[in-house]
Amino acid sequence: MSARSTLGPIDWDAVDLVVFDVDGTLYDAQRLRRKMLGLLLAAAWQTRSTQTLRVLRTFRSVREALGDEAHPEFMTLQYTRTAACTGCDVTTVRAMVTDWMEQRPLPWLRACRWPQVDALFDALRIAGKQVAVWSDYPAREKLQALGLQADLVVAATDPEIARLKPDPRGLLALLQCTGVPATRALMVGDRLDRDAEAARRAGVPALVLARRAPTGVRGFSRYDDPLFMPLRAAPALALA
Repeated sequence: MSARSTLGPIDWDAVDLVVFDVDGTLYDAQRLRRKMLGLLLAAAWQTRSTQTLRVLRTFRSVREALGDEAHPEFMTLQYTRTAACTGCDVTTVRAMVTDWMEQRPLPWLRACRWPQVDALFDALRIAGKQVAVWSDYPAREKLQALGLQADLVVAATDPEIARLKPDPRGLLALLQCTGVPATRALMVGDRLDRDAEAARRAGVPALVLARRAPTGVRGFSRYDDPLFMPLRAAPALALA
């Protein structure tokens, strides 16, 4: 089902900065998770232990809760709380997260990249728009693995940000760095409760990747959606 909303087309002439989320927005996160789950199950079979599975599942849950809390010390708490819940030491938790959530997925990201997202990045640049990335997780290596380039990259894990979405600090930092007013920026994400809510708090319009039309914001389901048609000025960059 189309995620197209009834809010009308985007006036791309009024957009100077487009900020993308990463996980689930630039690639199919569900597809990647299925791949990683297969690898995790294989590792569990070999080691006869489900410890890694339990730690990673708990870590995701803890991080989600920390986003709701808007806790400034989330970088420390994400590990200490996970360790307390799983009976592991903090060093082990940190090592598992770095290995299984940051490093091992990298070789599989390119195959999970959403079709035509690279062409959209190119089209935005040709049209004179700045392209930025704002993620709750470290993003630079992921972008490289995806074969994508951004003018600016900000992550919640950056010391000067240290806030998870929906806290808008990362988005506000991008606006300040570029000098672009909130009304001339666009936030592209896949979560209403994180990406779109953070954009709302910053006064930035949002565009949400979803199968069904989201409520209150513009939505799209593919990167060749008609919303992006005005950016196809150069035939060589046609997204279709």
